[in-house]
Amino acid sequence: MKKHLVISTGAGMSAESGISTFRDAGGLWERYLVMQVCSADGFAANPALVHQFYNERRSQLDTVEPNAGHRALVELERDFDVDIITQNVDDLHERAGSTRVHHLHGELRKVRALDDESLVYALRPGECTTPDTRIDGHAVRPHIVFFQEAVPEFEPATAIVGAADIFVIIGTTLSVYPAAALLRYVRPGVPVYYIDPNPADVPPHVHVIRAGASEGIARLARLLHTEA
Repeated sequence: MKKHLVISTGAGMSAESGISTFRDAGGLWERYLVMQVCSADGFAANPALVHQFYNERRSQLDTVEPNAGHRALVELERDFDVDIITQNVDDLHERAGSTRVHHLHGELRKVRALDDESLVYALRPGECTTPDTRIDGHAVRPHIVFFQEAVPEFEPATAIVGAADIFVIIGTTLSVYPAAALLRYVRPGVPVYYIDPNPADVPPHVHVIRAGASEGIARLARLLHTEA
């Protein structure tokens, strides 16, 4: 039976593909105030601006491709039972070929009904939305967890982490909660690896690989196959 490998990915996973975050200087984020376009209050105050922002983010996503790190995680599925829990809202894991991807913070290429959050719709490439957009008669919003909102996928993610035989953290500062708390749900004795070029402080039992995502995952794969 394959070991259950659970991988938690953050913004550093997609950085090599050219996707920046609000913590980076320049690009799309320089033209917007984060709380105006990424918070519940911001959406309530100016939904048109939020729709515009996410239309631009989707357009940006159309210009990038999965990187070597994404593809290397797919390769790990040959020898491990892999679940990926990602803070990223892009679809690069899926486009690379990963089969079980769990999005903590929503998905950029989807919207959901304002009056029924269980109604989630995939957008076609190039499709844009506005406050006037209606799908099946419903006004919609980005299928994104805004600041000030609960993270409904966190509890299912903790169950996945709790069942891991190996837990890996990639490309995150471990400062965004509740995602950063996933480490607490790893069973005692389970090996934990942390890949980041500038890793945060972690408990001594965590094996730190100080590298970017692609290089770090290649090193991780060698370690896992050596220790298997």
